[in-house]
Amino acid sequence: MNDARARLRYLDQTLDLLFPGPGDPSPYTLLPHRLLPRRLVPRAWWHPGGRVTVPSGRDGIESHLSEVFGTPVRVTLRVRPARRANRKPILEARAADGPIAFVKIGDTDLTRELVAHEARTLSLLAAVPLKTVVPPAVLHHGSWRGLSVLALTPLPVRRGRIPGDVLTDAIAEIARIPGDHLPDRAPLGDPAKGNPARGNPAPGDPLPGDPARVGQAPGNLAPAGQAPGDACTGQFPEDASASRGPEEPPGDRGFSWHGDLTPWNISRGPDGRLLVWDWERFGTGVPLGFDAVHHFFQRALRRDDPAIAARACVAGALRILAPFGLSAAESRLTALRYLIALADRHAADGHAPLGPPELWLTPLADSQEILL
Repeated sequence: MNDARARLRYLDQTLDLLFPGPGDPSPYTLLPHRLLPRRLVPRAWWHPGGRVTVPSGRDGIESHLSEVFGTPVRVTLRVRPARRANRKPILEARAADGPIAFVKIGDTDLTRELVAHEARTLSLLAAVPLKTVVPPAVLHHGSWRGLSVLALTPLPVRRGRIPGDVLTDAIAEIARIPGDHLPDRAPLGDPAKGNPARGNPAPGDPLPGDPARVGQAPGNLAPAGQAPGDACTGQFPEDASASRGPEEPPGDRGFSWHGDLTPWNISRGPDGRLLVWDWERFGTGVPLGFDAVHHFFQRALRRDDPAIAARACVAGALRILAPFGLSAAESRLTALRYLIALADRHAADGHAPLGPPELWLTPLADSQEILL
């Protein structure tokens, strides 16, 4: 099944879920066209191609959102790609004067928990003073017809290059977010097997190949939940190892990470700060720099196969993580830990988008056994 056909099949399932009827048919249009379906929008007279009709009765999602916001609402529906474990209906809610909310619908056990975790995370962030990072705010979180509904403020997304120093400052700021008040509930997998929201497996069951103990935080960046001291400046020492004794292992796990800080989940705001959305994978208890490695890895996957991209992560780890004061050995170890954590996430999801880890991760981990 090609991508367009898979998207249209999922769209039909989503329309049955969100517009159950009965009701008069309401015209919509697939844009840019049916062979490349990306968005389903209320039809206008200038739209090309044929129309898609959906019921406009009181039992539909538009009626529900109209009640939530106290104003008539129409929705634009993103036509999602197939074969993603966290795939869910994504809507843009619009009133007469423009967009009023970005809406996620949790329609499976996994996506309902991801939506709930993002709502908890954003509620936590609302109480944290942030200088560089701008997350959305929660407008509504509730249930409708057995589905989870999370409505967020729409961010003024712009296209354009993000300066490296802005991205570095944002990653550092996220790393300092305290997770003490984040409810200890796993957003994916079996909570009895550990809490991926906190970036680590269950006590006594470390990630494959990870050292059993952890060391001091690199440099003067305070781990999440500790007093930051000088860390509020976002400055890092040139040699992070100088703050540790020679016998102390690197890779403290006291930091936070966004969990999916990809180029398509961030944008530079009008004031120069970084707009960041999709916080459903936010976690704590990870080494400093996970977000930086994830950002690099996801970009690399756009041009290389997973095995090559994973090797590039380790080979380029020092360049990726030098802004955070990590040494070459610390950087390679952090990159390996990230890749292992990502494979663990996919296993918890019951989904292997990169293929079996035995093909893209195990050979790399074996070649770096001295670090592990």
